[in-house]
Amino acid sequence: MLVIVQPSPLRVVATCSDPTGTPRRKIVKLVAAASGNGGGTGGCGWADTPGAMARTSASAASAARIEWSEGIPQHNTMIPAVSAGAYDAARHRAAFVDRSDRGRVVVSGADRASYLQGLLTNDVVALRPGQGCYAAYLTAQGRMIADLHVYELGDLMLLAMAGGVKDGVLAKLDQFIFTEDVQLGDVTDTFAQIAVVGPDAARIVAALLPGVSVETLRDMPEHGNLRAGWAGGAAIVARVTDIGEAGYDLFVERAQSEALKAALGASGALEMDEPTADAIRIESGVPLFQRDMDEATIPLEAGIESRAISFSKGCYVGQEVIIRVLHRGHGRVAKDRRGDEQHPFTGAQPPDRAWLRAPRFRRTGHDRRGWRVERRGGRASVRRAALTVMADG
Repeated sequence: MLVIVQPSPLRVVATCSDPTGTPRRKIVKLVAAASGNGGGTGGCGWADTPGAMARTSASAASAARIEWSEGIPQHNTMIPAVSAGAYDAARHRAAFVDRSDRGRVVVSGADRASYLQGLLTNDVVALRPGQGCYAAYLTAQGRMIADLHVYELGDLMLLAMAGGVKDGVLAKLDQFIFTEDVQLGDVTDTFAQIAVVGPDAARIVAALLPGVSVETLRDMPEHGNLRAGWAGGAAIVARVTDIGEAGYDLFVERAQSEALKAALGASGALEMDEPTADAIRIESGVPLFQRDMDEATIPLEAGIESRAISFSKGCYVGQEVIIRVLHRGHGRVAKDRRGDEQHPFTGAQPPDRAWLRAPRFRRTGHDRRGWRVERRGGRASVRRAALTVMADG
């Protein structure tokens, strides 16, 4: 079981007073060592002689250390053990994971590309049928509203994003339609989204889709897409890498999702649960919106600018902030992406039995201290390094 503990920074404040007329004495702050549950007591003391003062200061300095233990209930995230079989399949054969909880929006109309061009960070208008891109949607202050994948299907564009931001994105997109020939549609409940990843993903997907060859799938660039048929209905295939292992997203009618998963299992792919998929994503250093980056993050802080931003396109919302950071600030931002010791996962060894290499994506202004990784048998814990409170002299 993996326990990640991220307590809030602690401020210790001690207020001391002496009776009126008492000779002035040296006041020191005394902080007792924290107990195993994260508690601690603080108070003040004084000393009349240098020797006593030295002893008191030494005691305060040695006691003024706060360590956070695994028992702290603040900000705990429990990550269940991953499946060793599914992890090995995703890395060496093929595995699939249901991503139907993501949000899906279609944008149609003759002006769809030029309309999205002024809102998203990547060069959407340059996309041709069968192409796609990764992009961000920003506020005027350059902060992220969402990151999303854009697929040009020929007669419409499909936008895939985190499910928690879909309603907000859809509402904001609707606000900016004036005279443009653009229509928006929420197809989250219409389609299921199942990703197949691993070295054998192309072979397994091609075996399920009539008329689609293994070579066609292997030659698809990142974000490339095509339409196909499956089980008498329509299917969309998109090349993806955001899971941490290259593969394909299959979009099928929601009613066909269970049949598709059964067919994938019969073809030799193992179903991968969310903790296992998350472990592969973390290991590969792929940030996830609303977990590793959020509405307070600018793309440069998350390190996604090389994939999500076009620096040759025209204006888009939030561009001024991005360009100012790049040209006036020379691109200097706090990219807080760190772990402790770098021990990558190997072979079929599940991450909960290995040292964790967990990149953390955090915005400017957060505590800059590192993380401490400990392993005890099959249990690994990631904790903030000890926080020290210095005694006042």
